Amino acid sequence: RLRRSRERERGVMAWRGLGVRANALDATKVSKSERGVLKERRMEEVMRSVPDFNTFIDRKTFTRKLPEIMQLNIGLYCNQACTHCHVNSSPARTEMMDRETAERVLALIPSSPSIKTLDLTGGAPELCDSFRFLVEGASAMGLTILDRCNLTVLSEPGQEDLADFLAEHKVQIVASLPCYSADNVDVVRGKGVFERSIDGLKKLNSLGYGVEGTGLELHLVYNPNGAFLAPEQGKLEVAYKSELSQCYGITFNSLLALNNMPVNRYSEYLNRTNELEKYMNLLVDNFNEQAVDGLMCRNLFSVGWDGRIFDCDFNQQLDMPIKGQKKSQLTVFDIDSLESLAKTPISVGQHCFGCTAGCGSSCSGSTS
Repeated sequence: RLRRSRERERGVMAWRGLGVRANALDATKVSKSERGVLKERRMEEVMRSVPDFNTFIDRKTFTRKLPEIMQLNIGLYCNQACTHCHVNSSPARTEMMDRETAERVLALIPSSPSIKTLDLTGGAPELCDSFRFLVEGASAMGLTILDRCNLTVLSEPGQEDLADFLAEHKVQIVASLPCYSADNVDVVRGKGVFERSIDGLKKLNSLGYGVEGTGLELHLVYNPNGAFLAPEQGKLEVAYKSELSQCYGITFNSLLALNNMPVNRYSEYLNRTNELEKYMNLLVDNFNEQAVDGLMCRNLFSVGWDGRIFDCDFNQQLDMPIKGQKKSQLTVFDIDSLESLAKTPISVGQHCFGCTAGCGSSCSGSTS
């Protein structure tokens, strides 16, 4: 513990010295193209200078539990392009899980009895070809199914029956709604998204989602709209329920408050606005040791649209494969059971501070 404390202090002290170098780049008068190169270099320098996450945790106890959740990122196509998106999803992306990979995923579940939940994400997972096939297969096995829904997909052409399909299979909906204010949502997710999201929530409520006694669970997800941490989840949930009920007559089960991850599009956004160093500084300064035990990487495996296996969706987007394997890119076709990976070490990086800052942040909300 003393050694880790000293290593942590050295790392933070080195991190503190970065500000002068980063600010010096701002003062340099360069052309537009040169400025772009300098910003890219600065982002690399900022991330390289963040303290080693390993010095903040005890690697002897930071091990996996039996995997309970298989999270599938089944495609990067999305009908939106949000500024906080860590997977760089947009209407221009075409990557999607094919039928062969989806069939292999379902075939692994009987040989992995500890898996109780299939968590479907993207992109907009509902717009991927294999979505309904996976839902039907997992439903037949009695798994809990989560759909990470952006709500506007419910009003997309060709998806008129989507809400009914989800209700039929008792899919739990985890829906992104960064704020209960129209202006704050639209600035992050695009003009008109808030109104369409409210319409989607009303449609789900009409089917019984978020209504006590129906068994149809509806959970909302909050993300900050700036370079700050998510507030305390319980207090924010009270405010969400009050505002949405009074203004729109909407009910839901619970709120998940997540930190934005410094990965892909969001880290690029922070770098463009000269806030990356400040945000990473915030994450490091607010490291919460109590948040480590509930991190999703400890009881979850993440599978990409191409079948590759990772510790979590963030590692997947950073192309950080599971360590300890002879093959550099382990896929669902290389294993007979997810439980066989239970003793592999968890890969970590600077982005992990996003999951351990403040109240902690995981796919299921705060972790402390």
